[in-house]
Amino acid sequence: MTAKARRDRSINYIEFNVEDIARSKRFYGEAFGWTFTDFGPDYCEFNDGEMTGGFDQTEPVRSGGPLVVLYGDDLEELQRAIKAAGGEILKPIFDFPGGKRFHFADPDGYELAVWTAAEG
Repeated sequence: MTAKARRDRSINYIEFNVEDIARSKRFYGEAFGWTFTDFGPDYCEFNDGEMTGGFDQTEPVRSGGPLVVLYGDDLEELQRAIKAAGGEILKPIFDFPGGKRFHFADPDGYELAVWTAAEG
């Protein structure tokens, strides 16, 4: 983990077990613009500009787990970027209290969501 200022009781790091680090880097780099730091052949740290996490190739992929929710200003554009990068939209954009969101699966089958705040 990088030496960033940490906020008490906030998500600080997320680690994904992946089958192919290069594929994960390509997907998240193309769809979301994340940057990466490699730590050997089996581990890579990602940075989304707000938070860091890791892609770990030393353990098998585990589906399920907590739902990681990302924020996005333009949900329609992000859906297009996710599809173009090889992801799958699981639940198209829908309204919920406070805004809109959609769910998608990355190339390893992890389900994530992207939300945006309600206008006004």
